[in-house]
Amino acid sequence: MFSALNPRAASAYQRINVETSMHTIDQHQLVSLLLDGVLSAVATARGALARSDVLTKCNSISKAVRILEEGLMTALDRESGGEVAANLEAVYDYALRRLIEANAGNDDAKLQEVARLIEPIALAWKEMKKSTEAANDVAQPALAEA
Repeated sequence: MFSALNPRAASAYQRINVETSMHTIDQHQLVSLLLDGVLSAVATARGALARSDVLTKCNSISKAVRILEEGLMTALDRESGGEVAANLEAVYDYALRRLIEANAGNDDAKLQEVARLIEPIALAWKEMKKSTEAANDVAQPALAEA
């Protein structure tokens, strides 16, 4: 009566779930997820490098590169972002180059450097969201009283 789990069906369900999630989260959450994705991929690459797992290292670095290039760099608003967008673009570009060098040279120090570059950006991005939410919470009662 019931068939075994079909891997293609499960994959399609997961893809639909991710696509649906992408439509329900705001841009701030999306950037936060992308930054976390880079950090996670770099951590996985570092672990794979320590285990001499070349395939996982290469795949993880490739994932981090794609997130930086296709996600974070394309999301930058260069027109209204001004100096902040330009600085983030420079950091992302530098991180990309370091990831490529780390992959080619099996260099954990370069992977660690990328993590140290991205971590403060990810933390600041999360704090910015908290500050905005706190300001909105304060503003809501003031608006209700007016």
